[in-house]
Amino acid sequence: MSRRHEGTTVTTRRDRESTPSFVRAADAAKARAPRRRVGRRTKWLVGLGVLVTALAFGAQWTLHQSYFRVQHVTFVGLRHEGVVAVLRASGLAAHPSMIGLSAARVEKNLSVFPWINSVTITQHWPNSVVVQVTESVAVAVAFTATHHLAFVDAEGRALGPAPLNANFPTLEYLHPRGSTWPYAVAGRGAAYVASQLPRAFSPQVSVITDDAQGVVTLQMTTPLSFILGPPTNLHAKFVAIASVIAHSTLVPGDVVDVSVPDELAVTPPTS
Repeated sequence: MSRRHEGTTVTTRRDRESTPSFVRAADAAKARAPRRRVGRRTKWLVGLGVLVTALAFGAQWTLHQSYFRVQHVTFVGLRHEGVVAVLRASGLAAHPSMIGLSAARVEKNLSVFPWINSVTITQHWPNSVVVQVTESVAVAVAFTATHHLAFVDAEGRALGPAPLNANFPTLEYLHPRGSTWPYAVAGRGAAYVASQLPRAFSPQVSVITDDAQGVVTLQMTTPLSFILGPPTNLHAKFVAIASVIAHSTLVPGDVVDVSVPDELAVTPPTS
């Protein structure tokens, strides 16, 4: 029997007993179906998660095996540093995994070599690496505190031993005040000027001096001297020097001030 109370249908026990059994079974099956679907979905998601995790761990394990570790290293552009020493310092000789290889770490390891300016690493799977080395460029030479000649780059850094007959201008820093290597700091202007010399007269430059006031002077092989002043407006100053060399009559020992390119001043040699 069913009764309706305030819009709600209430089924009594008698009503339930009078309902056929196959109807009650169908109703129960309908009630259980959503729970079964939720259970199957949960099991499927858990299984998928386990599978993905297993695949990820398996891939990591595989990529860390010896076959996927660095086995072959090729250096390109390396001329002034020894290959064996560079390989050992790079860390690549320890056969790191290809997947964990850090180009930044390799470049940091190789920064101890003065000639190596930068490196670019290319990986060739499964186990080969090519290291492209960009070396610093020597623009001058200078004597160290121990009176050994060394190559110098545009930043004023000492690159390594140079022969006494090296065909580069020699840097000199006046009033070094005990500095063992001033060309990367106070005397950096001399190295910068050396890197900017034009081909028109660079072979004639013998010595480049820089002093505590930042005045740079070129001493030529003729011998003449050109006072550049600070290492600024170099293009105009170099044009003035080339013009003086080509069109002026000078005598050995003359000092030409081109610090103001439009107002050249020549000081004759002293007796």
